[in-house]
Amino acid sequence: MTPRTAGLLLLLATTVNWGSTWPLLKFIMTGLPPLTLRAWGASAAALLLIALALAFRVPLGVPRGQRGRLVLFALLNVSAWMALTTVALRWLSASEGAILAYTFPIWATIFAWPLLGERPGLARWAGLAIGFGSMVFLFAGQGAEVSADKWPGVAAVLTAAVLFALGTVLSKRRPLTLPPFASLTWQMALGAIPMLILAPFLERPDVAAVTLPVWIAFAWMVVFTMGLSYFTWFAALRRLPASTATLGSLLAPVLGVIGASLSLGEPIGLRQVTALGGVLLAVVLAIGQKERRPREP
Repeated sequence: MTPRTAGLLLLLATTVNWGSTWPLLKFIMTGLPPLTLRAWGASAAALLLIALALAFRVPLGVPRGQRGRLVLFALLNVSAWMALTTVALRWLSASEGAILAYTFPIWATIFAWPLLGERPGLARWAGLAIGFGSMVFLFAGQGAEVSADKWPGVAAVLTAAVLFALGTVLSKRRPLTLPPFASLTWQMALGAIPMLILAPFLERPDVAAVTLPVWIAFAWMVVFTMGLSYFTWFAALRRLPASTATLGSLLAPVLGVIGASLSLGEPIGLRQVTALGGVLLAVVLAIGQKERRPREP
């Protein structure tokens, strides 16, 4: 299996996993406030990863020259993304949050041009337009509406999208040489720290009132959405151009809506099929574009 094929399979695994994120977060927020659930979730994921690293004797040492870079990537890829997208759901529906969060392929394509030398051709720009347009078409049918009273949520989730895109591109420009598992473990642990510090000042969770289904959903989020999906995302990013990987991630919210429809027993209509077809076409356009070697840092 070539690295490119492996990267595409890892990206597919990531998007399927991420597709469940938005409705899952809204459900967990019925029992836990947003920043608290992300802070606790990232901390639990980090502890699980550390336990696995110790059990399987994965080295966790970080060379001195990479420590600053590791902290920066943790803040951009974990802290900013998790905290801001989740807090935004105070004002936005899951559909609205997904539309805005998944503008990050646009920002990543823009950043990748000057920082990586990945100059997007007509196919990739067309893919962005078709993919994002298909997603908006889909979510417009889910009752998404960004009105004036939702601007705090809009600002939070767009900031998260820009910062995550920047973290994605920077991690391609100056990649860490740590083992992938060690890189994920440290980013999750370091990324949890700012959220753990801020959460007690902003929120007061009523732990006793949290129901068992919410705790089960929380555990699922820790293991799969936070742990496994970040691992497959970083692994895919090592093997694919940044703009291709991020454009492929547009499949996540579309698959999420279709999965939610199936789980609720609702038929998948023309809108869902059209949106999925549009995003698939966008991904094919991005993958089919001739790749240029990234500029050496």
